[in-house]
Amino acid sequence: MAAEGTLTSTGYIKHHLQNLTFGMHPENGLSFAHTAEEAKEMGFWAIHVDTMFWSVFLGALFLWLFRKVAKSATSEVPAGFQNFVEVVIEFIDNNCRDTFSAKNNLVAPIALTLFVWVLLMNTMDLVPVDWIPMVASLLGIEYMKVVPTTDPNATFGLSLSVFALMIYYSIKVKGAGGFFGELAFQPFPKWMFPINLFLEGVSLLSKPVSLSLRLFGNLYAGEMIFILIALMYSGGVVLAVGGGILQWAWAVFHLLIVLLQAFIFMILTIVYLDMAHQHH
Repeated sequence: MAAEGTLTSTGYIKHHLQNLTFGMHPENGLSFAHTAEEAKEMGFWAIHVDTMFWSVFLGALFLWLFRKVAKSATSEVPAGFQNFVEVVIEFIDNNCRDTFSAKNNLVAPIALTLFVWVLLMNTMDLVPVDWIPMVASLLGIEYMKVVPTTDPNATFGLSLSVFALMIYYSIKVKGAGGFFGELAFQPFPKWMFPINLFLEGVSLLSKPVSLSLRLFGNLYAGEMIFILIALMYSGGVVLAVGGGILQWAWAVFHLLIVLLQAFIFMILTIVYLDMAHQHH
């Protein structure tokens, strides 16, 4: 992973942190942004094409792999990838049984989907930072961020989906009145409902925000460190060797972050859905 010779260190970092953006530009119409300024001018409705592509691709990969294992599964002693899939499913199932106290047959599949999908997206952070962008540049694609979870749009999309499920099950299980009552009539006496509503409302809205920013912040920081290490390859043989050692060490440590963040996102989703099913 060598830094691009035509770029300064700052330019190299900015280039690797820039998404491939498509949207309506005030002057150029529907087009891809060629600079960060153009991407900003496209506004809120611009699409990060690389985030969308890698998210959909990894989601499809997850479905294909697990479907393939399900179709070929046997009752004999599992081997190969089937063994891995069964371990993952058993792990998710145990966490759901330990954490989710209500009865809902959709919670475990949701948890499995989120865990594996987020894990796959996080794992893209372990791909050397120049490999895929270099191939993309040869195909005429100027920008290519390959880790969807370093894009807050992706992490907020996931967390808002979880938030929508929380609201849906809260109203379904408790009714609209019961859900409102939880927000307005606790923890203080009912006559203090404006204060209760404010406090509980802030607590409710903070859940998707914290869920999203926790995942984004950890993966973004990890990607930034990989990019900074990659800069060392342009500083001569000594720095390149040092960069290789640092890259390996950080990859080993970052593997724990990749796994941990996928687990935290999954387990908090189960906890939030459990809270949505509980009567206070």
